[in-house]
Amino acid sequence: MNLHNTSYPVSSGPEELVPSRYALKIGDIDVLVVSDGVLPLPTTMLAHNAAPAERAAWLHDMFLPQDAFDWALNAVMVRSGGKTILIDAGLGSDPNLHLPRAGQLIKRLEAAGIDLSSVTDLVLTHLHMDHIGGLLVDGVKQRLRKDLRIHAAAAEVKFWEAPDFSHTNMPQGFPDALRATAKRFVKEYGSQLRTFEETQEIAPGVIARRTGGHTPGHSVVRVASGGEALTFAGDAVFAVGFEQPEWYNGFEHDPEEAARVRVRLLRELAETGEMLVATHLPFPSVGRVATDGDAFRWVPVFWDY
Repeated sequence: MNLHNTSYPVSSGPEELVPSRYALKIGDIDVLVVSDGVLPLPTTMLAHNAAPAERAAWLHDMFLPQDAFDWALNAVMVRSGGKTILIDAGLGSDPNLHLPRAGQLIKRLEAAGIDLSSVTDLVLTHLHMDHIGGLLVDGVKQRLRKDLRIHAAAAEVKFWEAPDFSHTNMPQGFPDALRATAKRFVKEYGSQLRTFEETQEIAPGVIARRTGGHTPGHSVVRVASGGEALTFAGDAVFAVGFEQPEWYNGFEHDPEEAARVRVRLLRELAETGEMLVATHLPFPSVGRVATDGDAFRWVPVFWDY
């Protein structure tokens, strides 16, 4: 895992105070984690089924504020088998939600020297707006390839025909924005969708797998080569999910199933020692999972620079 051997540019742009991308190799496969910015949300979103005192104690132990904090937004670029694959597309811009620090993915891909027309495949872990919104930014569709293949689980596309928000616990305005964004996405990109049932090989060593839980068609993407592996877990795992995997996140449409998915995935990664990246873990979110009694422990990798 040495970024000096990757084919991605690794220097920061002149206006960046901190890096917004992190390159690594998984065997022969290039991986680039790109920050889409941060999303400020109320801390109740972390665990709406937890006792307020327990949630407050966790936030205190993590030196986080009690009322609201910044969720990271991460996407991943992968190069394998002659394909350039983008996993998730960021938030884009929704003026009604007033989120100016998010929606940075497109300009940060440009800063990394990645032309949108070079992307051959796009994998969507699910159709929440912070994973598809970047595709709806003005001018983006015109810069993408006309033969771009967009991969998503069939169950996910079906769900958004009539989404159920009865088990979620979101801030006001988010359900309407999520519905509208998913509807617009399917209208604009439906002809390019390539749906799969349970698994789909996107490129050599790059496999998408439906997990369900967070949404019915939520998927993860595993990258494997040369005896190394990394899983991009989308929204299956949040920062609090290692120590408290049974806490329900406010964006989970089936929180009980999401908790089961989370535990299974974390157990798998703890057993194999493979790396994990997730949308809402602090950038660059590359690390491993260890068991810690009945729960888990997050072990970030040492930065290679």
